[in-house]
Amino acid sequence: MKRILIIALVIIASGGIAAAQELYVNTEPASNMPANSLGIRLSNKFFNMKHSGDNGMRFEPEVMWGANKKLMLHVLGYASNMMQSSVKLEGGGVYAKYRFLSLDQQHAHFRMAAYVRGSVINNPYYPEMPDGAHAMRPYDNKELDLEGATSGVNGGIIATQLLHKLALSTTLGYSRYMNNVKDNIPDDFSRNSVNYSLSAGYLVLPVKYKSFQQTNLNLYVELLGKTNTDAVGRGSYLDIAPAVQFIFNSTTRLDLSYRTQLTGDMARNTSNSFLIRVEHNIFNIKK
Repeated sequence: MKRILIIALVIIASGGIAAAQELYVNTEPASNMPANSLGIRLSNKFFNMKHSGDNGMRFEPEVMWGANKKLMLHVLGYASNMMQSSVKLEGGGVYAKYRFLSLDQQHAHFRMAAYVRGSVINNPYYPEMPDGAHAMRPYDNKELDLEGATSGVNGGIIATQLLHKLALSTTLGYSRYMNNVKDNIPDDFSRNSVNYSLSAGYLVLPVKYKSFQQTNLNLYVELLGKTNTDAVGRGSYLDIAPAVQFIFNSTTRLDLSYRTQLTGDMARNTSNSFLIRVEHNIFNIKK
């Protein structure tokens, strides 16, 4: 019983309960997971691929570590059937976030963090489909990402404001895309882009906290945009992604999200996707 109370206090002190509504589904907040904690996450994305008409899927296993109250680290893997006819391991990546500003008040706080991401991907830039296997459409795609599409690096700034049950967050970042392990970026693809987002989360349940075992229900809406900045492959888009999130026993969460394009002129292989994510956190991993 004593250990349970200690874990609950750690979660509360670290903002795990009080700021549950800033555990965004499609972006990261400026806040970090509690220090000395370990998270295991599996994300599944499902979408229709315009070039073949087939349903695509991408699996992203992830391990997260709260190194201390300011620094957290992620290690990710990527596997999908997006560029081949069956699910294949595409590569992996790392993510680090450092919180450099914290302004805390009762039932409110403002935080800022810097982040950096790197990926190494072994994928072709055009689909490897057997001749005659599909009624192929022209593959007109100028969107690259570090989540299985291409190798590269990304970095930026996050600012998050918590106001009682509402949390708002914005991100501004820059991506530099690099050649994949066995394939070079085609000449008509942009190697540079700027990404930006605006996220809002609202805590619906519980109305009042009585125990860390209570189930949390959070609602989110996120605006996710990107602009390719090179003369070739230029284009931009803005997506909207509503989501619902359940948190059980303050340790396990379930995310459900649908993402679709609001506006844009960038050629993309898919502009609609579903996301299902399960995450479990282990606190106080070092005695």
